[in-house]
Amino acid sequence: MIPLIFVNMYNGETMNEITIKGQKLKFPVYFPDGTRAVVRAIDSQDIKNAGIEGIVVITYHLMTQPGISVIKQAGGIKKFMNWDGIVASDSGGFQIFSMIHRCKGLGKITDEGVRFTRGSMKDKKVFTPEQSIQTQFDLDSDIMICFDDFTPYRANPDQIKESVDRTILWARRCKEEFEKQIQRQKLTDATRPILLGVIQGADSLKERERCAKELQKIGFDGYGFGGWPLDENGDFDYKIAKFTAELMPDNGPKFALGVGTPESIVEGQKMDYTIFDCVLPTRDGRHKRLYNFKKDPSQSLETEYLYIHRERYMRDFNPISDYCDCYTCKNYTRAYLNHLFKIEDTLAYRLATIHNLRTYSRLIDELRKQ
Repeated sequence: MIPLIFVNMYNGETMNEITIKGQKLKFPVYFPDGTRAVVRAIDSQDIKNAGIEGIVVITYHLMTQPGISVIKQAGGIKKFMNWDGIVASDSGGFQIFSMIHRCKGLGKITDEGVRFTRGSMKDKKVFTPEQSIQTQFDLDSDIMICFDDFTPYRANPDQIKESVDRTILWARRCKEEFEKQIQRQKLTDATRPILLGVIQGADSLKERERCAKELQKIGFDGYGFGGWPLDENGDFDYKIAKFTAELMPDNGPKFALGVGTPESIVEGQKMDYTIFDCVLPTRDGRHKRLYNFKKDPSQSLETEYLYIHRERYMRDFNPISDYCDCYTCKNYTRAYLNHLFKIEDTLAYRLATIHNLRTYSRLIDELRKQ
């Protein structure tokens, strides 16, 4: 067995920024979800023009379509989708968990990995932590995330413990395979990706702490907040998020996985989380809900929603926001977007998504000044 070696890549750097494979990334940062190698409705140039510096892709989904061999032949995920920013590859643990719990006959989660009994992954039989890391190297992503066992919502103590045990077991195997791949490909600290462990434990402070301690014994470049970010009332669980952030070392990224409303980003940054990702701004854009700052963001980061399909905007010839410099606000009016959504033209999705992403990147710009 190759020994587990943790190299501190951040000597001489603060956590205001890191360098991964020669690319500097400032903190905090928000990544939209490009699950299947696309941020829906927009292209890579739109993403860049909106001020977005990185995206998150889902390993599991890319394995099923178009298949990793296609992406590998293209030269990696960045060349495949013509994107030169940062790419973080999520292992797909949450997606696999969701599918199996929705459809019991799809497969079973064991210590070995995930055993598929039907569906597009049936031929692969078992998806293991080792395969997750191998696949992420084939994608050639910059930030890799360990394959973790997502704790069920409202899990009982035995389920939480089992999930944490398996997350630790899988994390150790992910780290071992990560080191093997680095040696096999002869990568250096300057050319290798970084690997993040994921802290599970649901609402159990004891299990969260145990998970964090065991992951740090293995040693990772950074850590992620795993599990449901919402409490029983559907509100962001600030208590658990803050407790989990305090368990993470300060010499690496702290990834608030799946956290990404404007309010939770502002609060999460106060807890020292450095990376955020969420489907909301892009999904909401396609569903006619636009994000706006109530005031100039240099004065206030409070946001509100604008429901562009409502009748009140039919003759409103103002830009979506007076505080936005995005392509949409510079060139189109609320009335025009209202019209596009009513006639169900796909241009509406693009323009709305561009605006929402620019609102998020403006939020990040202001947080970096604080």
